[in-house]
Amino acid sequence: MKLQKLYSYVRQAVDDYNMIEEGDKIAVGMSGGKDSYTLLYALSGLRSFYPKKFDIVAITVDLGYEGFDTSPIANVCKKLNVEYHVEKTKISQMLEGKGCSLCARLRKGAFGEAAVKFGCNMMAYAHNRDDVVETVMLSLMYEGRFSSFEPVTRYDDTCLTLIRPMIYVPAAAAKNFASEQDVTVIKNPCPYDKMTERTYVRELLNGMEKHAPGTKKRMMTAVSNSLFSHMRVEENGLAKTDNLG
Repeated sequence: MKLQKLYSYVRQAVDDYNMIEEGDKIAVGMSGGKDSYTLLYALSGLRSFYPKKFDIVAITVDLGYEGFDTSPIANVCKKLNVEYHVEKTKISQMLEGKGCSLCARLRKGAFGEAAVKFGCNMMAYAHNRDDVVETVMLSLMYEGRFSSFEPVTRYDDTCLTLIRPMIYVPAAAAKNFASEQDVTVIKNPCPYDKMTERTYVRELLNGMEKHAPGTKKRMMTAVSNSLFSHMRVEENGLAKTDNLG
């Protein structure tokens, strides 16, 4: 995926859901995975030409696993002229096999605290299009509900707003972009990585995509036109038309 195509995906999401306002300072969550690198490139480029001026700060939550090297992220941030911080925690010691849900809550809490500490009013997660449809499938299969995380979430208790600018970016495109940029993808140090229900659903959806190409795109269109329709910016009284590539 070329840089201009990435900008197109991300700008459409930002415009559709009014994610960014003038003067925002956005904390970008940097795990060192392909999606977080792609988000960093997208927002660092977008800030140079988007009509509403904003700034970004890259933050990595270090869970405390031995040998976790953040220098590749630091090098990319330096290249893109992005402020970078590593928030060290002892989350790994607090888990002791207690599961992914607790880890996720602790990571989100540490990231939010770091965002406030460094003067941010916004947080950005690198969830992509596949993450959206996977979450819908998980909700249907295990909860009996048609639901997913939203493009924009406001937290009154912290005065922070969470945005997901990559919800239109296919996972394969993000992976391809990261490879083209020759960034060093950091392996998740968690011993339970890839041992989740989400992994099963991801493989299931990949099988569906092979059987009926375009399945994920059509699912994303359905989600955008139903679950997210109330959040989308309207033009002339009508919701914007999808163009999800």
